[in-house]
Amino acid sequence: MLYTKRRIFLLNKWLSLILGTLVMAAGSAVIACGFQLLLIPLGLLSGGVSGVAMVIGYITDWNIGWLYFALNIPILIWGLKVLGRRFIYYSLVSVACTSVFMQLIPVSSVTDEPLLAAAFGGVLVGTGTAVMLRYGGSSGGFDIVASIISRYRDLPVGILIFILNAAVVVSLIFYNQDWDAALYSMLSIFVTGRVIDAVHTPHRKVTAFIVTNETDELASRLLQIPRGVTIVKTRGAFTRTEKDMLMTVTTRYELAELRRLIRELDPKAFVNVVETVDVIGEFRGRRNR
Repeated sequence: MLYTKRRIFLLNKWLSLILGTLVMAAGSAVIACGFQLLLIPLGLLSGGVSGVAMVIGYITDWNIGWLYFALNIPILIWGLKVLGRRFIYYSLVSVACTSVFMQLIPVSSVTDEPLLAAAFGGVLVGTGTAVMLRYGGSSGGFDIVASIISRYRDLPVGILIFILNAAVVVSLIFYNQDWDAALYSMLSIFVTGRVIDAVHTPHRKVTAFIVTNETDELASRLLQIPRGVTIVKTRGAFTRTEKDMLMTVTTRYELAELRRLIRELDPKAFVNVVETVDVIGEFRGRRNR
């Protein structure tokens, strides 16, 4: 019986990994279409490391797809030490597939109107990125940097990413002295962020209330993330059954991992995720060494 359950667990784990890989590849294809068909033909930028790759590509005429891959490698290595293998594996698949799709999809403008290119380019890039985040991966670059920072510091990650993206756009202005291209690029970056917020979640931090029968194991795994966990005794009004409720604050970058963890340890757990406006006090929940 235990052997059968073990086999089912491993089978589900592999199926989940394969499905996740396919989702990353599909999201990468959408992002590559946004780059190759809308943004790059008109000399516009996306946000993050892809924007850095585009600026370097415009200046040097190097292949933007391979630049995007090369610039992400050190960030992925940094993330591997902090964020865990699954998240980085999905992110590596995403970055690699995006680079490959950028070689397969020729640079060809589907519109000569920069406003349309900026808006719909942002929609495609935001949709692909949001799907990856929702399934526990990322499009690499600043997403990984934000995930690392939000895990260890209670900093305004949104403002930090905005500053980094602004620096990329300013570099484009220095290169071509074209304020129109810079403003359209900022519009594209804004649309990308709005789409991610709509598809994934607009809240940088969320609080999860988890009513479970697997208190010790679930709490132990949450503390390894690391996140603080509060255990509250509860009783059902209808059944009168006493259970434990775990309360933990996490970031939107870790929400997919939290969902996966709960499904793995206690599929019957009741979970309520609510927005967190602010956190005062210790957010990381790290143990003293």
